[in-house]
Amino acid sequence: MSVTVRVPAKVNVQLAVGAARPDGFHDLANVFLAVGLHDEVTVTPADVLRVTCSGPDAAQVPLDRTNLAARAAEALAARHGLSPDVHLHIAKDIPVAGGMAGGSADGAAALLACDALWGTGASRAELLDICAELGSDVPFSLVGGAALGVGRGERLTELQVGGTFHWVFAMAERGLSTPAVFREFDRLAEGVGIPEPVASADLLDALAKGDPDALAATVSNDLQPAALSLFPELADTLAAGRAAGALTALVSGSGPTTAFLVRDAEAGGKVAAALRTSGTCRTVRTAQAPAPGATVISG
Repeated sequence: MSVTVRVPAKVNVQLAVGAARPDGFHDLANVFLAVGLHDEVTVTPADVLRVTCSGPDAAQVPLDRTNLAARAAEALAARHGLSPDVHLHIAKDIPVAGGMAGGSADGAAALLACDALWGTGASRAELLDICAELGSDVPFSLVGGAALGVGRGERLTELQVGGTFHWVFAMAERGLSTPAVFREFDRLAEGVGIPEPVASADLLDALAKGDPDALAATVSNDLQPAALSLFPELADTLAAGRAAGALTALVSGSGPTTAFLVRDAEAGGKVAAALRTSGTCRTVRTAQAPAPGATVISG
């Protein structure tokens, strides 16, 4: 028997970052939107816990117990007195180290798949609690759709979305470390008063109405200056997408994937084609949002 779970990538349409806390984390107002790029995690009983991966950038995915999918299996097993002896296979399609929560998605997917495989009967609250232990973005990967994350981003309030939003994503030639981007944020913010992070009421209204123009006018990412400082070439990618007709352009999360909101699928095709020929990125993908969270698709 095996169980397969499909899980989406995310884009942050707002990422407001507060000052560093004593524990090293930052308080956030993080508006997540799940997009239709997916990983699939298949869990099968095995003699020992092991991880394999296939797909684009699979060689960059750790296959030891630092992988969030492995950690998720161990965490659920520990709570229920089980041995985490499973083979976790990740079919990777979300960019690796791209600011789209691919690793977090795999953790959420493995958790849901192991729960189904083992019949642990964990409640939604328990699964979300384990997700929060695993990482700040993992709970949203389980929930999907749209949500406001506060604290480290792990405390979620689900949001209504009134329509479909069309996105183009440009993947960079190399990755960016999320901790490194936060360190650069702290360096750039040294001596500057940082306000408490608060979700934009106008942005939440734009999501609720499904209005791409209003959303384009309100998206923001406080980590973008830090990402551009560490990876200046991203500015060329952002400019290429805007010049091709994107309503807005921003770095996705900690980067280096860049995200372009477009009016419709036709506009998305034009922006994607322009980015592919711009010489400023490695690959380009289009996707719609919102997308469902982690979902069992077989088993």
